[in-house]
Amino acid sequence: MSEISLSREDEMKALEIHERSIVVLTHIDTVIFWAPRPNVVPFYFDLVPWPEEMRLGRRTGFGHVDLPRLLEGGVNCPVFALAVTPNYMPERSLMRSMELLDAFYRELGENKERVVLATTADEVVKAKKDGRVSAMLAIEGGEAIEGNLAALRMLHRLGIRLFGLTHNYRNKIADGMGEARTGSGLTEFGVELIGELNRLGIIVDVSHLSDPGFWDVMEVSKDPIIASHSNARGLCDHLRNLTDDQVKAVAEGGGVVGVNFYPEVVHEEATLGRVLDHFDYLIDLVGADHVGIGSDYDGMRQPPVGLEDVSKMPNVTRGLVSRGYSEDEIVKILGGNFLRVFREVIG
Repeated sequence: MSEISLSREDEMKALEIHERSIVVLTHIDTVIFWAPRPNVVPFYFDLVPWPEEMRLGRRTGFGHVDLPRLLEGGVNCPVFALAVTPNYMPERSLMRSMELLDAFYRELGENKERVVLATTADEVVKAKKDGRVSAMLAIEGGEAIEGNLAALRMLHRLGIRLFGLTHNYRNKIADGMGEARTGSGLTEFGVELIGELNRLGIIVDVSHLSDPGFWDVMEVSKDPIIASHSNARGLCDHLRNLTDDQVKAVAEGGGVVGVNFYPEVVHEEATLGRVLDHFDYLIDLVGADHVGIGSDYDGMRQPPVGLEDVSKMPNVTRGLVSRGYSEDEIVKILGGNFLRVFREVIG
């Protein structure tokens, strides 16, 4: 927070804006810590102590997200991603997704007085009025449906409202950014899937998708799309980030880019200020109507300084105030823009 210096008046203004806004984070990986632990621990998870009992309702010293810290950070609508890790691919992806969903619904049930599942924009707004957190569900990586649209339709019935087509790898839908060398885009099944996502009212998420896949999606999808947790490649040259042309295409289609806190896609010196630089860059490029917050909490080892966990989210609002954004712009960035896409696509 040493990067931000606000007058007392601006500090009060920032806190007031944050409190009355609907704050949406479109990508949180916490559910993996509630589910049965995999035999092979994936990604960064082998580098951190993993408590046997992580729960939504209990504050812990581990990870970045739990209900006490969501409330402290004024986050109204966290989107919990169901991420199937490579050790379950390909033949156990749907079963692992069911384990993750089961863990989510268990935590939801144990905290039902304070947290509700949201499947529409109106439910998000109502939860805010009722003083409750509205949790939404996303798929991260289309492996989850194992090439079967019937599985997609059932996941929709179970509450899925956002769908990330790939993680880093190739699947039956498209190539992830880790397969960028092939130059491949959507498969025929991928094209069919986009049509079904549009029909069902599930938001298409292009974060992690290869560049050719991105452009195929822009041609095929009839609905606005989002990049739930992607930054500006013009500031940080990483394949996880979007080029200027991609950001413009998302905006022209009515979509939103959610700024990611993952240090590797921010800057080699990841701080709150560097994250705010991505907000500035994206907004300069396409305006404040097409930028939101993704976060990627619990999907990284160590978040940027000043954004150490979800309780620090008011620091984003302080930073936006310090950089001269208007109240209306900040309300949109904090969640209003994503809420607009929710309403248009989901209902």
